Amino acid sequence: MKPEVLLSRIRIVLCRPSHPGNIGAAARAMKTMGLTRLSLVEPKHFPDPEAETRATGAVDLLKHAEIHTTLNAALAGTVFVVGLSARRRDLGPEIGEPREMVERLLCAAEEGDVALVFGNETMGLSNDEIQCCHAAVSIPTNPEFSSLNLGSAVQVLSYEVRMAAFSGRPPVSDTLVTPFVSPTAKHDEVEGLYEHLQSVMTQTGFYNPEQPGRLMPKLRRLFGRIRLERDEVNILRGVLASTQNKTRHGSRHD
Repeated sequence: MKPEVLLSRIRIVLCRPSHPGNIGAAARAMKTMGLTRLSLVEPKHFPDPEAETRATGAVDLLKHAEIHTTLNAALAGTVFVVGLSARRRDLGPEIGEPREMVERLLCAAEEGDVALVFGNETMGLSNDEIQCCHAAVSIPTNPEFSSLNLGSAVQVLSYEVRMAAFSGRPPVSDTLVTPFVSPTAKHDEVEGLYEHLQSVMTQTGFYNPEQPGRLMPKLRRLFGRIRLERDEVNILRGVLASTQNKTRHGSRHD
């Protein structure tokens, strides 16, 4: 099944969110990862201008968000549900790692709608709410500071979902790629750089041709670690030429 179809079957459910800004942040986090289905259970303030401000480009998700009075209503029709839990409980489903649970979520999405459920900012999911889930997931935060903002939690799990859906290689926007404008330097161009470099080093007294040591082989190894572009070679030779000119002018004044 296509990754986009799997992502379209995932609901992000926020239970009793108290801060509208967090709803907006969650919507933005979802949209950046290709998730579009947002459900809210008893939001304290929604709709709200602060939610739209924090959504920044994902206001459409807020406008199409489903609002429910109970978690069971928000989960109607789903075949698998994973709840976020920051703590282990005596009752409730097993708690797994994000990547493990995301894989299970996507496998279930092959059969139908699934859901990731997030609790209230202060208390998280209640015992009754977590028992509505088939499995639970915990984000391994710093034990000394484990508090994770709701929007950030949604971002972490949405990222894991996207990476898993695309088998670790999601498409990247062309606008994020720096255009390749300079071809790879040819062998003779790189050799010309080495000759120019040796000439300048000799002229400045840094390199002694009679006692060359391993300087040039090491410089060759240094530049050989990368595939120099023609523009890069030209820039380096320009720097060397400028050094030569200053050295010659300085000699004349002496």
